Amino acid sequence: MTVLASPTEVRRGEPLGASLVERGLLTPGELEWALSVQRSTGSRLGSVLIASGLVRRLDVYRVLSESWGCPFVDLAQAEIDRSLLTRLDPHRLAAELWMPVRSLEDGSVLVATAERPERGRAEYIAASLGLPVRLVATTDWDIRRAVSRCYADVILDEATLGLWRRDEDHSARRVLSATQTVVAVALLVLVGEAFLLAPVGSTVILSAVIGVGFLVSVVFKFVVCMVGSRYEYAESVTTEDVEALADAELPLYTILVPAYHEANVVGALVENLSRLDYPPDKLEILLLLEHDDDETRQAVIAARPPETVTIVTVPPGQPQTKPKACNVGLFLARGEFLVIYDAEDRPEPEQLKAALVAFNRADERQVCVQAALNYFNAGENVLTRMFTLEYSFWFDYMLPGLEAMHLPIPLGGTSNHFRTDALRRLGGWDPFNVTEDADLGIRSAAMGETVGVISSTTFEEANSAYGNFIRQRSRWIKGYLQTTLVHLRHPVELVRSTGWTKTLGCALLVGGTPLSFLFVPPLYLLFVITMVLGPKSVARFFPGWVLWVSVACLIIGNAMMIYVSMMGVFKRRRYRLVLWALANPLYWLLHSLAAYKALWQLIVKPHYWEKTEHGLSSEGGG
Repeated sequence: MTVLASPTEVRRGEPLGASLVERGLLTPGELEWALSVQRSTGSRLGSVLIASGLVRRLDVYRVLSESWGCPFVDLAQAEIDRSLLTRLDPHRLAAELWMPVRSLEDGSVLVATAERPERGRAEYIAASLGLPVRLVATTDWDIRRAVSRCYADVILDEATLGLWRRDEDHSARRVLSATQTVVAVALLVLVGEAFLLAPVGSTVILSAVIGVGFLVSVVFKFVVCMVGSRYEYAESVTTEDVEALADAELPLYTILVPAYHEANVVGALVENLSRLDYPPDKLEILLLLEHDDDETRQAVIAARPPETVTIVTVPPGQPQTKPKACNVGLFLARGEFLVIYDAEDRPEPEQLKAALVAFNRADERQVCVQAALNYFNAGENVLTRMFTLEYSFWFDYMLPGLEAMHLPIPLGGTSNHFRTDALRRLGGWDPFNVTEDADLGIRSAAMGETVGVISSTTFEEANSAYGNFIRQRSRWIKGYLQTTLVHLRHPVELVRSTGWTKTLGCALLVGGTPLSFLFVPPLYLLFVITMVLGPKSVARFFPGWVLWVSVACLIIGNAMMIYVSMMGVFKRRRYRLVLWALANPLYWLLHSLAAYKALWQLIVKPHYWEKTEHGLSSEGGG
């Protein structure tokens, strides 16, 4: 253990700012500026100085330790007696910022604290340990790093199996429940026997089901988008609403950034997060890195991030997924509110404040607000144009429509803003679900909570490579299938808790989306055969009504999707993309390829996480 200040060197009660100026760590002008920020935000002076980068965190706490009248301990070098931790809650230690270090010869315990070691605090800690204590100072970062290090097994277990243990029916760890397995086998046997006994009739019935199912799924999305279009020019949160917020009243906000093999975008990440219009001293940015990702870790260090950024190493263990990393971040998060950003994201500066306005307007049942997502490289190639068309109608029309109709909202993978305590009550993210975001949105509805949307946008990188697109979409579609299976395990209970409308909405959106992609190839095949051979030739095998119903469903469904895709770009004023919506039928074929890959992976490796590569775009996101 390294002691950097001893009691004989202490000057008790000396103001922090004056001490820093006296030691040459701060100029009088910088101190005056920091004091003015302190007055406007209500934050501690030390937090302001650290967040602004004027003084290193270590220097601030060294000086504080002298003012507090106790030695400073470097927890990174200290050997912590883990036997003292067995009965302590790591959540509590991280939140209250204290950590037992070792037992002393007089029977007391040496305890590191990042808060002023007042008598009341010492008595509280002593009561918690059941032993007398001697307090020494350390930094808040050191406390949390020590918690991460000493409780790595506990954190990993909670992040991986916490939801499973609390509510296994809401976990995708098991693909099919016993009942679902019986039903699936029975259906396969029934369909197999039908095709053996009456192949033509079975094909006719299947074609009709596919055609009608495809149209129902598309009509549902079309209707929801039409409802959402009523809000095209309505701002859910205005500039005046944001400006009315006083910095002194803003809460601590945690930002989680899970990153894996993202060394090429972390520089832009640091820059993009620095643009957020939020007091830096009230931001807690946790960069969640996997234990084997040294390349990204070195890139972060080279980018010299501000003191508000903390690198958190995710303990090794399976599954190695983004939701598991986010659960580790949730374990350590201290903010009253919390948001997820991906490494390549560029959120609009006012987004955190806009989310707070939305939360202030809503009741306590609203656990999350989703910001819109769009792309900064929309015009790069055909794929990025189609991606932008899709995201524009989804986030600008579909999600507002779902909110207006009080239907469950499947969250996007980023820019989800949560009440932190409510997120913990929900169980965090499911590490076994590869679309943990959509699952969490549906789980919120199933548990009687609500999700809202705000008009603020986060810009990210659209996939510009077709192989990368298939990998990403197959994961998303597999996750939608997982989510459908999870939330329809007890359909009667789901209807009782959420009602018929929300249950059907969930089934049509989350279950209907992958099914519509799976239905596209057979419908296209039937259409091509009809055009080549002629309706009369095909009608010898198919009843006329089945043939025309299937073709009509395909044509009407595609027309609707083309229309809503065209709608999507008008709010964003990207008029050059309008005619690209005509390529939507071909774009759906790409989704179909991804859907069949997803279905196969659901069977052979359901929890495998297809990594999406970022930083491929020639158009920067900074």
